[in-house]
Amino acid sequence: MGKKIALNVFYNLGLIVSIFGIVWGYNNTKYLAIALFVATAAFFLYLKLKLVKEMRENLKRK
Repeated sequence: MGKKIALNVFYNLGLIVSIFGIVWGYNNTKYLAIALFVATAAFFLYLKLKLVKEMRENLKRK
């Protein structure tokens, strides 16, 4: 359970850094950086949703 919480915190931090990176890229007109940050944000969001789904299934079984 502790590992899952640590993963969730890591995914949240990844999303926050990606959002700040998107804003930075927009302000500095770095469109390649924006595309990379959008891709990493989507990846972290996918992993977070997968983790939440797994945790819900585990809680229903118990």
